[in-house]
Amino acid sequence: MQRMLTVILACLGMVGALAIDTYLPSIPAIGREFNVGPLAVQQTLSVFLFAFAFMMLFYGTLSDSFGRRPVIMVALAVYTLASLGAAFAPSFGWLLVFRALQGLAAGSGSVIGAAIVQDRFSGAQAQKMMSHIMMVFGLAPAIAPVVGGWLHVHFGWRSTFYFLAAFGALMFLLAWRALPESLAKADRHPFHPVAIAANYLKVMRNPRFVLLSLTVGMAFGGLSLYIGSAANFVMEILQLPETAFGWLFIPLISGMVLGSAWGGKVAGSLAPKKMKWIGFGIMALGAGLGVGYNALFAAAVPWAVLPLMVFTFGLAAAIPAVQLSAFALFPDNRGLSSSMMSFVQMICFAIVSGLVAPMLFGSALKLACGMLAGLVLSFICWRLSALERFSAPVELATSASN
Repeated sequence: MQRMLTVILACLGMVGALAIDTYLPSIPAIGREFNVGPLAVQQTLSVFLFAFAFMMLFYGTLSDSFGRRPVIMVALAVYTLASLGAAFAPSFGWLLVFRALQGLAAGSGSVIGAAIVQDRFSGAQAQKMMSHIMMVFGLAPAIAPVVGGWLHVHFGWRSTFYFLAAFGALMFLLAWRALPESLAKADRHPFHPVAIAANYLKVMRNPRFVLLSLTVGMAFGGLSLYIGSAANFVMEILQLPETAFGWLFIPLISGMVLGSAWGGKVAGSLAPKKMKWIGFGIMALGAGLGVGYNALFAAAVPWAVLPLMVFTFGLAAAIPAVQLSAFALFPDNRGLSSSMMSFVQMICFAIVSGLVAPMLFGSALKLACGMLAGLVLSFICWRLSALERFSAPVELATSASN
């Protein structure tokens, strides 16, 4: 039963990852069809990510009030319809509209999935479960651009959105048939918008929670930098065709899958603090190797992408422990805290991939330095969060938590 739940939650988390990565090989073709430049086409990613981040603020709280399962079901239905809309988009403006709707609906699985884990597990078992979910979830970004490139070459860019619609419909059926409700009605919070808004403010005023959330967001910044630059990195820097995105994404995600598997295996024997130190050490090794290689040599496979595999191994080892440290600050509002952390993470993702990445286009060394810079910021936030001045508990509004 636990394995089945792991697979379901990981697949629900894949919805957003697939919407981000599957269409990346088609970005140049979308620009040509609608006669817009690369920076404009990049906004099909930025609009999605900002909408994705915005709605993540609410999924946790909505599921705290109405249950985990109903919120996921509605979101999946909207996502499927929005994907079909994008497939039929008659203009670039309409494509942006449907990408925004996709983004609003795509985040339910990852946010509510984290809350479901917290509903049913605790301590090392919860950390192990989250590592296993990340391991299965990691398959999506590795497979998505490969599938997207194949679909684009054989059927055109619109076929990628038909694929996303089909996956959304499949996840709707899977959730309807096999996803149990983990939050009993007696444990749900009344939906009082004023009290909920007050709780959001209080969570964001907790400096330790904010710093831990930024730790996650900045660490994922290296990953988002390469995802946002994927088309330029693969097709311009590495000089590879649309079907070769696996050269970037397979190492990226293989590291994450292996790191998640290792983290889940040792979760019960290594203290969370030690896991964080090990993870950050491995990330530093990967980022350092990337800067060193690209400073000395012209980017080429496989050497240009192997440091990314090392980096994401460390990322997957460290991040579950960081997330659980943040969630532990608000044990009675797991959905809300999951929403807030996901929101911060995705805002970082959107800024890095939509605004920072285009400034680094065309240079493998600049991308590697960008990954290292994100890691340094992440490490600083983590160490600041450990200071005693940030350890005071925060009381949430009782009208929304009782």
